[in-house]
Amino acid sequence: MSRREKIEAMLADDPADTFLRYSLAMELDKEGEHERSLAKFAELTRDDPPYVPAYFMAAQQLVRIGRPDEAESILQNGIEAANRQGDQHAAREMGEFLASLG
Repeated sequence: MSRREKIEAMLADDPADTFLRYSLAMELDKEGEHERSLAKFAELTRDDPPYVPAYFMAAQQLVRIGRPDEAESILQNGIEAANRQGDQHAAREMGEFLASLG
């Protein structure tokens, strides 16, 4: 059983587990399944509250696959979400990454 399959099996038992959902998105990225990975990250950003690390990881993936304009938009949204949650560290990291893009 692959790592992805193990994560999916655990998610079958607890589909709302944020960390497992994030782990699945990361694993899909590693496997080169970028659209599926990005869709999973997007789901995490729509949670209430949004899962802030998903913005950063999605943006990094988008840059790696040659879609920096989309990454910029995600980072801007991620910075806003991090600020709303009082996560200045994440906001600063995403801000620095955003600045490095342009």
